Amino acid sequence: MRVSREQMAENRERILDTAATLFRERGFDGVGVADVMKAVGLTHGGFYGHFSSKDDLVAQALGRAFAHSGQWAAEAKAAKPQEPLQAIVDRYLSPSHRDDAGHGCPVAALGSDTARQSEASRLAATEGVRAAIEGLCAITPGATADQRRTSAIAGYATLVGALVLARMVDDAALSDEILAAARAGLRSPQS
Repeated sequence: MRVSREQMAENRERILDTAATLFRERGFDGVGVADVMKAVGLTHGGFYGHFSSKDDLVAQALGRAFAHSGQWAAEAKAAKPQEPLQAIVDRYLSPSHRDDAGHGCPVAALGSDTARQSEASRLAATEGVRAAIEGLCAITPGATADQRRTSAIAGYATLVGALVLARMVDDAALSDEILAAARAGLRSPQS
């Protein structure tokens, strides 16, 4: 049975969204093409009508995950426009974000894995990190652009590092303490 162009485009979007979620949950090596296609409800053979290889899927799924993170940050800022940086900090360093790696930050979920991926995947990650830093620069206090950029990069590194630590420990109280300490450390001066 022939699939319409619209259905092909819809299937491709579902594959990308599903792959972005599964990779963040299980890592790149923990998910095969067959796993993604099964989760979407399509056959393994249909994969190559959308992507040239798993590496191609990884790169595009990373781009999708970073796009979702950008939307997530925009929602956080819109929810608290008077304190957009604090809104992002509070939402990023929340137990709900910690507990939902599949829909969360791709850097915290896949950072070390991405360093060992293809050039295309590393490029997608670089573009995503650049966009996140630029977004933070726009809302980070500082007297000069250089100061805002330095603070934004340090804040981003703190967010990611704290989330990674909070996810990796098997002590719930320590995990919560890590999130709370990082939130307090990143508290904006007017808070």
